[in-house]
Amino acid sequence: MTRWFKRIALALVAALVVAQFIPLKKTNPPVDPSKTMYASLPVPPQVRNVFERSCKDCHSNETLWPWYSHVAPVSWVIVSDVHGGRAELNLSEWGTYNAKRKDRKFKEICDQLTSGEMPDVKYTFIHRDARLTDTERTAVCQWAEATRKTQATAPATPAASTDPAVKPASAAPAKAP
Repeated sequence: MTRWFKRIALALVAALVVAQFIPLKKTNPPVDPSKTMYASLPVPPQVRNVFERSCKDCHSNETLWPWYSHVAPVSWVIVSDVHGGRAELNLSEWGTYNAKRKDRKFKEICDQLTSGEMPDVKYTFIHRDARLTDTERTAVCQWAEATRKTQATAPATPAASTDPAVKPASAAPAKAP
């Protein structure tokens, strides 16, 4: 029995050593400050503090990669969570979202905060300061709902118009030679 235990333990150690050499993409794409959420929306300090403390590592291009994010198999989970988080909501790329996606994201922010889905339990287990109080959850949700309503009532820009009679200047027919 002890011989099998030693073989299994040795195989596990060998697998962990080999796993360290599996490359993972742990990068932070460049951030264009003009495309961030903060550049395009008024975000109150309390709400911004929540985003910076509890959301930024997974939902922006400004992830702080801690030492344990370089140790497999934990690194696999972290990299997967960051890439998934950025795909769902990226505070660094908010300005690239269309109006419909922004509207949906405002709803999702509120839904996931009130249901307790976010911030992720795995993240708050290690990052205790990322845990949110009910007051913080309510403040972010109220801001998201109010901003969503404001955005919905904002007049559309001429370039964003869906009226076929309104044509951008670049749509003018070219002159024949």
